[in-house]
Amino acid sequence: MATTNRAAKTAKPAEKYDGFTDDERGAMKERAKELKSARRSTKGDEEPAVLAKIAEMAEPDRTRAERIHAIVRANAPQLSPKLWYGMPAYARDGKVLCFYQAAQKFNTRYATFGFNDVASLDDGTMWPTAFAMTELSPADEAMIGELVRKAVG
Repeated sequence: MATTNRAAKTAKPAEKYDGFTDDERGAMKERAKELKSARRSTKGDEEPAVLAKIAEMAEPDRTRAERIHAIVRANAPQLSPKLWYGMPAYARDGKVLCFYQAAQKFNTRYATFGFNDVASLDDGTMWPTAFAMTELSPADEAMIGELVRKAVG
């Protein structure tokens, strides 16, 4: 007599996992719009779009983003401001080197300033590439300026 696996027949189906949150899907949609807009743009100057996105942010993200924008522009004027997943980013040769992610973007308790792999921040076999921030002190601003200068090489 054949036996059947009763547990398999009576088990409740697992919850469906979509893979991405609504916020993540929204960020991907924003990125698709950015790419489409960049293809249409003949100028290549995305700074007005970055400043407009910063102006839309709620406090305190807006103030931090404005300060970071000023720091990056002062310390690495060769970087091009651009939108990246709906957030301010700064690129070299079209590749994002550093970025700011507002706390409100994913409803987190802190904002993030980070670097991608094109940044020259290598320090031994392990080094930080992103920094959480709840405030932006003068010492933090100085550190960001120093890191940006180092990142562009």
